[in-house]
Amino acid sequence: MTPPESPPLPPPDDSAGLSAEGVSKRFGAVQALTDVTLTFPPGQVTALMGENGAGKSTLLRVLTGDHRPTGGRVLLDGRPLDLNSPQDARRAGIRIIPQEPEIIPHVPVAENVYAGALPRTRLRRLDRAGLHRRIVADLRRLGFDKVLDPTLLGSELTAAQRQLVEIMRALTGAVPPRAIAFDEPTSSLSEHEVEALFALIARLRDQGIAVIYVSHRMKEIFRLADRIAVLRDGRVAGVVRADATGEGELVRLMVGRDLSSLFVRQQVATDRVVLDVQGLDTDDVHGIDLRVRAGEVVALAGLIGAGRSELALALAGDAPIRSGTVTLNGEVLRLRNPGDAIAAGIGLAPEERKTQALFLHRTIRDNTSLVSLGRLSRWRFVRRRQEKDLAQEYADRLRVRAPSVEAEVRTLSGGNQQKVVLARWLARRPDLLILDEPTRGVDIGAKAEIYQIIADLARTGTAVLVISSELPEVLGLADRVVVMQNGRTTGELTREQATEEAVLALAMADDLATTAPAQTGETQ
Repeated sequence: MTPPESPPLPPPDDSAGLSAEGVSKRFGAVQALTDVTLTFPPGQVTALMGENGAGKSTLLRVLTGDHRPTGGRVLLDGRPLDLNSPQDARRAGIRIIPQEPEIIPHVPVAENVYAGALPRTRLRRLDRAGLHRRIVADLRRLGFDKVLDPTLLGSELTAAQRQLVEIMRALTGAVPPRAIAFDEPTSSLSEHEVEALFALIARLRDQGIAVIYVSHRMKEIFRLADRIAVLRDGRVAGVVRADATGEGELVRLMVGRDLSSLFVRQQVATDRVVLDVQGLDTDDVHGIDLRVRAGEVVALAGLIGAGRSELALALAGDAPIRSGTVTLNGEVLRLRNPGDAIAAGIGLAPEERKTQALFLHRTIRDNTSLVSLGRLSRWRFVRRRQEKDLAQEYADRLRVRAPSVEAEVRTLSGGNQQKVVLARWLARRPDLLILDEPTRGVDIGAKAEIYQIIADLARTGTAVLVISSELPEVLGLADRVVVMQNGRTTGELTREQATEEAVLALAMADDLATTAPAQTGETQ
């Protein structure tokens, strides 16, 4: 299907801003970029969009000196740059805020921000007073003084705070930034932190800096971007004005087809209770009652810090349970570790797939077979032929884009990494599958495929518990929505009762004791 023509943009001034000119990049047999020509003008926010695997990250790495292009060149204000390393790019004023921040764990925020350029006394010792004055002033200038404590150690930072440290590094260097790229910057930020970031991006644009913004979140794109560049299969699919296009056109540019209906849920839940939680208490959640039936998709909704992920970890045997019971298929479980949960028939795809779910330097085959080795082994030896066949079967079913199942997982895009996590559990066939933020950092095309996987799981009788911070996803997927706040459930909504307003009202209830119970079709 040919995308409809969008309003033409005036040709960019190739002599101003950061440009890729005929850039191509090959990794062995894989052609990641082909003849990409794009300009990122100063004083504008250019959103860079595309499916996972479309070439966005590769292009950013070429622009920031992390990859040498196979062909083509990078220019700044019309002058070719010789970028042999990220340090060369920084010296030219090109910065990137990576999706996965690199933090020094044993030093505080201030030393992380100014690493390599710390103020010194005349005796060459660390000037702690000067360092403190500098970090306090920069935090206030950038609008992060309310959300980032400069005395915290790197190991004590939340995912959101690590992201803010990376942003400060990019904006406080010796060379002022000329172009700055944000790679999925809001994936771990709270609403307050997101607003501070958006205000900062607006100031950068107004200062004449070229801003590249990579995100899969349409609302953010249309709020921030002046222009939108779309990559598909390593090529430029189109460049459009943000104020003269819509979501439908962007989706067609990204995937080459219409995805008018993302959610494919059908009512297939049965009366058989798979999971029955009664009075569950851990260090982080309290008095949790929860049921999930065979073929039912139950969503856990709530704001950041509500306790949803902590509940998932307890059900998966990764957080000690102080009191209460967890019953699966009528059998009361004793969950002392994740192995107990897996053996009982519970699977968890956690929120942080790279740090909690995947062995990045191992293959797709290794990661897929991880929890199925028992049935793939004979006399304690893994039957490699069967293991490879299993991995190939689920890689094909989930349309994992990779040269082969022997490819290392670290080489895959975020959406394909998430599919490998799902392949692991589909191969195991658990009775209960818990999916914590299953589409975070995943493009619109991969989202549609993951939603189809969830629908297929429910259709085969699997009980599915989904945790998501995206309300449209919660409402589109769930048969029931259970809302949490401060480690407790505040209410429950059937599919018919669930609206964004109803979910938010329960998620933001100030007094749990006086919160009116939501109507529900479920009796605990």
